[in-house]
Amino acid sequence: MAQFGTLALLGGTSLLEAAPLQRAVRREVETTYGVVSLLQQGDLYFLQRHGLDGYTPPHRINHLAHLLALQQVGVRRILAVGSVGSLRLPIAPGMLLLPDDFYAPQVNPSYFADQRGHVPPGFHRGWRNEVLQAWQKSGLPLPHDGGVYWQTTGPRFETAAEIRFMAPHVHVVGMTIAAEAILAGELALPYAAVCMVDNYANGLVAVELSYQSFKAQVAANKQTLLITLQKLLEELLG
Repeated sequence: MAQFGTLALLGGTSLLEAAPLQRAVRREVETTYGVVSLLQQGDLYFLQRHGLDGYTPPHRINHLAHLLALQQVGVRRILAVGSVGSLRLPIAPGMLLLPDDFYAPQVNPSYFADQRGHVPPGFHRGWRNEVLQAWQKSGLPLPHDGGVYWQTTGPRFETAAEIRFMAPHVHVVGMTIAAEAILAGELALPYAAVCMVDNYANGLVAVELSYQSFKAQVAANKQTLLITLQKLLEELLG
């Protein structure tokens, strides 16, 4: 059994190359919200949030099915990985960040239609601390510890005006993590996130943001992310 119980890694396509997933077996999990494809290697499950067969854009991801599938297979902890844009110059592309809060007033998924939905959401403090402790033991360069993650709806990038308005209040922006954290909380699944900074947000620097420049930085960050996750998983899975 894994040190912290069965663990789910929730992330994107590049994580399929992570060493712990090289011998993973595909599993199809039926939920009341649809079928979810997972990869399993021992006590580790991997959920590709954009899908294993093709690409689902952020605003069409079936978060309700995803998180429920993880609960159904017995996952006890979730470590999510998300690509983000930075709204702060010191948090540069290529850095990793461990957020401790999020801002997403328009993101309100719920499994409930009654008072059970009236709960304060957030990242699980205890699990987040365990991830940080494992990071410290791994010998890896430490991430930026803390920061507010802002979830936008997507699939478009934010306007420069939107970034200027939010810059005093948030540190990074993405399109998926808050929704996952909210639903994980409703299912009592501890959820923590690692953010890979893949670009400066629109208008923050003189270089114009484009999808092509974003993908180029994702590719440049890929090895750092894979090495980090491999060492973190070694610590977390014992």
